Amino acid sequence: MNKTISINIRKLILDAIVTSKRGHISSAFSIVEILYVLYFKNLNISPSNINKLTRDRFILSKGHGCLALYAILYLKKFITLKQLNSFCEKDSILGGHPESHLIPGVEFSTGSLGHGFSVGVGMAISSKIKKMTNHTFILLGDGELQEGSIWEAALSCSNKNLDNICVIIDYNKLQTYDLISNITPLEPLKDKWRSFGFEVIEVDGHNFDELDKSFKKIKKIKKPSVLLCNTIKGKGIKSIENIASWHHKSNIALSDIIKLKSELFNYY
Repeated sequence: MNKTISINIRKLILDAIVTSKRGHISSAFSIVEILYVLYFKNLNISPSNINKLTRDRFILSKGHGCLALYAILYLKKFITLKQLNSFCEKDSILGGHPESHLIPGVEFSTGSLGHGFSVGVGMAISSKIKKMTNHTFILLGDGELQEGSIWEAALSCSNKNLDNICVIIDYNKLQTYDLISNITPLEPLKDKWRSFGFEVIEVDGHNFDELDKSFKKIKKIKKPSVLLCNTIKGKGIKSIENIASWHHKSNIALSDIIKLKSELFNYY
């Protein structure tokens, strides 16, 4: 069952780029399981409660991974299949980064890295003031952690005792076109977050059961939380896994997309 889910969501992503012939495919593939488990098993949000103050919030701060989010929003019936397959076409609501004023279910427009976390902190503070029990989840890219605004937001979480906030880190060890260790190393990453007052849980970011158990545990922790997800950039297609040049691709031929699909079905 889980294998089928992993394949089908990645197939939706590949189908979505047929017309535009471009996108951050590998960045989307690394967060597929995270978003599925969050949206289908843990996040209190749906088209029916999209305007309720008590809903949970999710912000994809690494907005370039939006193809995975769009696929999930389609499966949750926020958008249609026609809209999903119009990705980056003229007049489409689905651009290369998610826009909240266009797309149902998107809480905040992201693209410039480092901003989503701070906005999420504001949402969590607002929920506290209103004495609501909902949670705010923010997904960060690991390269994004080099932004100074991330650590300013982290200080606020501890200072305000935001036990209703969870930072999800897509730790695939690559950023743009090189290894993080070659640009600005992050380790010891768990110790950094703990020093800012966070509870840190480390998981396999592609394991459905580990993710589900961790999200449920996080909702009971009485301090800000970090879910450190060890992932593989491009997960599901061997020829693009951990290949820096696949961070973003343009002019992807239909024949190449067909080959990628074939690799995907043979992977699992």
